[in-house]
Amino acid sequence: MNLEKLKDLEAVFLSCYPKGFKDEHFFPTMKKFKPEKLEEFAKEALNKENFSNPNLIVEAFFKTVQKSVMVSLFDKLKLKDALSSLTSYEKDMLSIEIYELLYGNQKEGFEGLVEFLAQYNLAKWTIISIVPYSINRQTQFFIKPTTTKMIIKYFELEDVEYKPKPSFEFYEKYTKHLKKMKTKVHKSLKFDNAVFSGFLKIGIELCEE
Repeated sequence: MNLEKLKDLEAVFLSCYPKGFKDEHFFPTMKKFKPEKLEEFAKEALNKENFSNPNLIVEAFFKTVQKSVMVSLFDKLKLKDALSSLTSYEKDMLSIEIYELLYGNQKEGFEGLVEFLAQYNLAKWTIISIVPYSINRQTQFFIKPTTTKMIIKYFELEDVEYKPKPSFEFYEKYTKHLKKMKTKVHKSLKFDNAVFSGFLKIGIELCEE
């Protein structure tokens, strides 16, 4: 990680937006972004007790994706169609993968969810990462492909290689870099992990103008 670039980026960003994401320039962008409401819904809908009912979990999984402004409408519609066609057995399998991802063996749950959604051409970073992020906004990261590739290139992260198909190995290595970066910047830029990634994207664009 290029720490010098990070500090330069932070300085440029805060010179343009001294109040960080509370700056008035961000109101049009931020007014639709309500991660605390998404977190509240996801934690209640996907709590451990509900996993005894796979139908409820599959519905909660979709609604969590649906409520996020960060997942495209096209992917939401495709996911809705795919989930509506599932058998009871398939819903059981999907709920198991979601449980592992959130509360059990994260690696197995991540890879299982990727494999499950790949059957419907829906194994996408945005869909895979939105639910863990929604429940743990300070420890888990939402992965947006364009932003991710930009961050890897700008900060010269040589040990990670982005690929369209999600993998836990990449997620683990990449987010380890992000967590380290978070420790080096002002608190106004890291109150939410999606906000932190947004700061990096906007900062890079400012520095490359």
